[in-house]
Amino acid sequence: MEALEAILTRNSAPRLTGDVPKEAIESILKAGLRAPDHAQLRPWKILVIEGAARERLGELFARAKLTEDPSQTSEALAKLKGKPLRAPVIFVVAASLSEHPKVPQIEQYLSAGAVVQNMSHAAHALGLGAMWRTGGMAYNRTVHDGLGLGETDHIVGFLYVGEIDGRTKGLPDIDAGLYVQFWNG
Repeated sequence: MEALEAILTRNSAPRLTGDVPKEAIESILKAGLRAPDHAQLRPWKILVIEGAARERLGELFARAKLTEDPSQTSEALAKLKGKPLRAPVIFVVAASLSEHPKVPQIEQYLSAGAVVQNMSHAAHALGLGAMWRTGGMAYNRTVHDGLGLGETDHIVGFLYVGEIDGRTKGLPDIDAGLYVQFWNG
């Protein structure tokens, strides 16, 4: 698939299954690492979670929720434990912030977001589906600590990747005129 076609046809795929070949994982990671990066700070960390590690991530989510709110029902905890099982591979992308005289932290966050976007496009170009998710667990300290992230690391997304199971939503036409202006000074 050509780059422009991949960008114009990418769509979130909430139902993912199957296998993601190691070669695809490597290509997706390489694409992510080509994100724009002012001063070559490489202000990101990427964790790859697959196989039984997804179950351990679900356990971490449940533990985090119980720490936050001990009154959780067993049904709510079971649902939370199942979330990482929605795809065969999850990439956790965190902005890894540092102080820099020419690169404000907002640019470092944006760079990490571009990592996720590049990875999503790469998955699509490889014929796979992807879904960028955040939610409360992305901002939970117990989850951060459990994943081994440091004080200056901030999760920008969980990118779920796998074979598309079922249909995706149609892509609506977007009227560029609603969002774009040509400025003439």
